[in-house]
Amino acid sequence: MLEIDNLHVRYGNIEALHGISFRVKEGEIVALLGANGAGKSTTLMSIMRLVPPEGPVVTKGRISYKGEDLLPVPAHAIVAKYGIGLVPEGRHIFGNLTVYENLKLATYARKDQDQMLRDYERVFSLFPRLADRKHQRGDTLSGGEQQMLAMGRAFMSGVRFILLDEPSMGLAPLLMQELFRVLKQLNEVGATILLVEQNAHLALKYAHRAYVMEAGRIVIQGAAEDLAEDAEIRKAYLG
Repeated sequence: MLEIDNLHVRYGNIEALHGISFRVKEGEIVALLGANGAGKSTTLMSIMRLVPPEGPVVTKGRISYKGEDLLPVPAHAIVAKYGIGLVPEGRHIFGNLTVYENLKLATYARKDQDQMLRDYERVFSLFPRLADRKHQRGDTLSGGEQQMLAMGRAFMSGVRFILLDEPSMGLAPLLMQELFRVLKQLNEVGATILLVEQNAHLALKYAHRAYVMEAGRIVIQGAAEDLAEDAEIRKAYLG
């Protein structure tokens, strides 16, 4: 579904990615693991084609989605045409809008009214807390509820390939578990997920496959279950 081949990426004069290659198959949850500064978020921003200064510049390599080259594609078309959505680190919801207004805003480019109504129902069934707070302002929600809203907003944009950047950051352990159970449910109803996560143990519990990044390179890859059980990998990368 998604293929990254020999990707080199720069911020100004600094090369952040040094020729990474990986793939995500349809229906998978794939995790990108690694320490801060490893290049995980840069990888997601490169896929979404975010423009500088926030977005990086691809200097070499290929990003393809279902066989189509994404490098010349503008960021808005990544969402509207190709159905890829980003849940950014830090959530970035609209705090002055209600939960429902945040979700509705994500449907701006959609025309499939019947499916939109079904997606609202799906989001509120996956996140009952959002249903209870439908008319509450986003900036009055807890951190976990804001993360739920950010994920629900991505789903409401009509995408079925979701990039998640550190979804568990700042959340209590029980809420982390709840959030990942919902990710599994989203995956079961058809969403393909590329996940950046520092909580490697939690990510490997729910992912199908994983890649470990270090200093802009992929150093290890394999089935999530195999990586979680490998003593040397646990010692070196998982703590």
